[in-house]
Amino acid sequence: MATSSVSKGCFVFKPASKKRKRVVGAEDYFVDGGEDSGYGKERFSICKRLWEKINTDTEVLQDELNKKMLDSLLEFIKKYTTSFESRADDWASLMRASEIPTAALVLGVNVPDHDMTFQSLTDLLKESVTPFAVSLQAKECSALKNLMQRVLERLMGVGVLLEEYEEDPGMSLAQKRVSCSINALCQWYKTVVKKHIVKSPGKKSSLSASPPIVLIFKDFEAFNPRILQDFILICSRYIQELPLIFVFGIATSPSTIQHMLPHSVSSLLCIELFQSLSCTQHLATVIDKLIVTSEFPFKLSGKVLQVLVSIFLYHDFSVRNFVKGLQLALLEHFHSQPLSVLCCEKRDALHYAEKLSHQDVELIRQLPSFMRFVEAQEPQEQVQLLTSDEHVKTVCQKLLKDLRKYHKNYYPILRCLHTLTSSLPKYPLGKQIRELHISCLEKNIWETNEYESAMQLLRLLAKDELVSTLRKCADILKSGNTKKTRSALEQLEDYFIKFEQLDNLSADNLDEEEATSQKDLQIKTDLFQLQKTLLEMETRRSKKISPFEVLRNEALDVFDDLVRSHLIPPETQPLYEVCYYSFSGVLRRHLNATPRTSIQTALNHPFYYLQNENLKTDTGMVSNAAPDICIAYKLHLECGRLINLFDWLEAYATVASAAEGKDPDSDEYGKVDEVKHARFIQAVSELEFLGFVKSTKQKTDHVARLTWGGC
Repeated sequence: MATSSVSKGCFVFKPASKKRKRVVGAEDYFVDGGEDSGYGKERFSICKRLWEKINTDTEVLQDELNKKMLDSLLEFIKKYTTSFESRADDWASLMRASEIPTAALVLGVNVPDHDMTFQSLTDLLKESVTPFAVSLQAKECSALKNLMQRVLERLMGVGVLLEEYEEDPGMSLAQKRVSCSINALCQWYKTVVKKHIVKSPGKKSSLSASPPIVLIFKDFEAFNPRILQDFILICSRYIQELPLIFVFGIATSPSTIQHMLPHSVSSLLCIELFQSLSCTQHLATVIDKLIVTSEFPFKLSGKVLQVLVSIFLYHDFSVRNFVKGLQLALLEHFHSQPLSVLCCEKRDALHYAEKLSHQDVELIRQLPSFMRFVEAQEPQEQVQLLTSDEHVKTVCQKLLKDLRKYHKNYYPILRCLHTLTSSLPKYPLGKQIRELHISCLEKNIWETNEYESAMQLLRLLAKDELVSTLRKCADILKSGNTKKTRSALEQLEDYFIKFEQLDNLSADNLDEEEATSQKDLQIKTDLFQLQKTLLEMETRRSKKISPFEVLRNEALDVFDDLVRSHLIPPETQPLYEVCYYSFSGVLRRHLNATPRTSIQTALNHPFYYLQNENLKTDTGMVSNAAPDICIAYKLHLECGRLINLFDWLEAYATVASAAEGKDPDSDEYGKVDEVKHARFIQAVSELEFLGFVKSTKQKTDHVARLTWGGC
């Protein structure tokens, strides 16, 4: 559109009518092929509810696990706050004139989880102790002035004027900046405390009259030691005017404080140590509440759970990242499995099963577990299952109920077996319940050598130890709400009565045996006859099984039968695919990224990422139309340990000339001009940045190759 006019003017052109772009919601990605045959929106809704439940439960668990430590930390801060307010004589006894109360919070190496702990601490402080709680990180405190600036800005809520900047006289009152000094902080604090006393002289508040200033150093080890030393020295001069309290977040060991701060500085701190629970205990609690339970409908296969646990143990020890992996598995399951709409509460699952479409019924018939179920039925039943959709829906509802009963029996028996074997020497079935759970998911646990050795050790337990362990199992079975668990509990109660009856009988039997032995030994005999008598007595004792041993074997046989009946792998249950996510390879690829492999794939096969038809080539070849870095990478693979830059440049220029379509017989073909030289230098710089080559002092015009082979 163009307009010619002698005078200037304003012209309005209506835009061409365009189709309004459809906004795609998250639930639309769960719908396959534009048809809602797989209950895409319902699956998304169920997935979202379970996702929110995971988040809520993990936050509650985190608060419960840290409650004891945080309560102790709050008491520590309140103690020094009260002392500062009273200005009593015991103030000097609690800390010397220049000492700063410091809490050394040892949280462990699971750094990604520390944010949740510090957030909980900050919230508790602001609720019950002080509104002046500031969190600091090393990356934002590269110098002392930056550290002071962050503290003042977050406390005072205004900008801070650094020395190299001058205040603009045109600033409004709200935009005024204060000088970056501890003296300015003192003046501000006195003003705030006075206002607080004037506003509420007679009112009782949960906050103290002179609230302390709590400075939380989240990653203490990452701070520059020199900056910390100077900051502590400055603060110690003002401790009588400012109620400062430090909290050091330590990931490694409390000795880090002595390593980073000299004695002249650390002596200015009144340090008290606070230890959090280990990350393995956190993980055990999360697995106990979210995975080893029948209340949570979504399940993980043994291999998937092993991937998540391996990443936790060998990479970061982060429970937070473990939960994110669990959420990723949840999302993948509901996105890739159309029948996951049945992975929900019992009432909703039966409702969706009753309304399955013909396409969904066909998907059920294609499930491996359902195919095995059909093969085990009578011929007439097989015909019904393969031809009648309504019959499949009815059977599907029954199978979902059976699957729920299987889980209600599986988890109590699993906990009982773990209780029995977790204290055995060398832990034949694992020390943590997750190890036993993974073994039960993958194979018949009673067919393993570890199970046999565990049962042999259990048959050697003393009476007191056995009875106490069985009572723990009885408490677990009480939580079960099935006929099988109630029946097992009744059997255990009978054995407890029998064990108590043994206490009275064992003493009488022991007296009779001793009397018989004494009579045998009192008979006058020679040395040979005495030896023979002793051997007969020993043989008689070894062959005779005591009543306790009989009861012990019977009680353990009850548990052995329960294990063989209820701890069978979930793959044997029809429709287990509805609840279990088993694609461990997909999860490993998402969570265990291999950047070098991805980079080499992109450089060797640029079509894989760029999807440009001109980049399609045979295996081992790179198109001359590929990006410069791909061409340079392919050429460097043909060189040895040292690469001559001039030879590399000439080879690159030849390929670049072919890409430009120049005649191979012309003089311009393969000639290095300024543009090609600049492109080559950029490609080599990028390869050096990625770690494929580096400069070397052996030869000035060469670079050293750092990797070998491609993907």
